[in-house]
Amino acid sequence: MNNQAVSAPLVEPPKDYELVLKVIPMPGDCNGNGDIFGGWVMAQVDLAGSVLPARHTQGRMATVAVNEFIFKQPVRVGDILSFYAKVLHIGTTSIRVHVEALTERFDTQGKYIKVTEATITYVAIDEQGRPRPVPRR
Repeated sequence: MNNQAVSAPLVEPPKDYELVLKVIPMPGDCNGNGDIFGGWVMAQVDLAGSVLPARHTQGRMATVAVNEFIFKQPVRVGDILSFYAKVLHIGTTSIRVHVEALTERFDTQGKYIKVTEATITYVAIDEQGRPRPVPRR
């Protein structure tokens, strides 16, 4: 396990985003350096990012683009990762979402560090996997 101190600025959870997922990475999620695999973090961001679009698509959807993905700080075993999401745009068949991942280190809970942020596009799909209109509320 990688317990080296990381100097990073503390942040407040984003007020105009919704908390959509919390997760604690485990030792099996580590890479050879003792940090959490970037791919594991990406998978969690994709799951978190899909929560808000699912409310709009009212059915199947697919991730079609990762428009931006930025790793800012390493994620460690035992961190409490909180994922916040915000819908940026709803198109005819697609929804673009921004996700921010903040961590509370195990020994400094209540203090947040931004570790990752991403912008992802999801598309509503029908049973054959073809794009379909996003229902309007």
